[in-house]
Amino acid sequence: MARKSLIQREKKRQKLEQKYHLIRRSSKKKISKVSSLSEKWEIHVKLQSPPRNSAPTRLHRRCFLTGRPRANHRDFGISGHILREMFHTCLLPGAIRSSW
Repeated sequence: MARKSLIQREKKRQKLEQKYHLIRRSSKKKISKVSSLSEKWEIHVKLQSPPRNSAPTRLHRRCFLTGRPRANHRDFGISGHILREMFHTCLLPGAIRSSW
């Protein structure tokens, strides 16, 4: 299990990203429409004003069950070792274990 503080920090980042998403998107559209360099710099400064944790690149995909930040599968939303355990207990229909 991941530490509870790290999971809460990640949830806080997700909330911040949702809060500032429209501001970031609108300012990026304005930058593409403006032709003068000085106006682009002014908009760029406004784009840097939201908190750093509101950037979408700071988000991590975590396991739904354990909170593990690494080896996550996008299709299932769980980490690799939990997925393997579910394969072995036949909890995922249609999934076939490989054996060699």
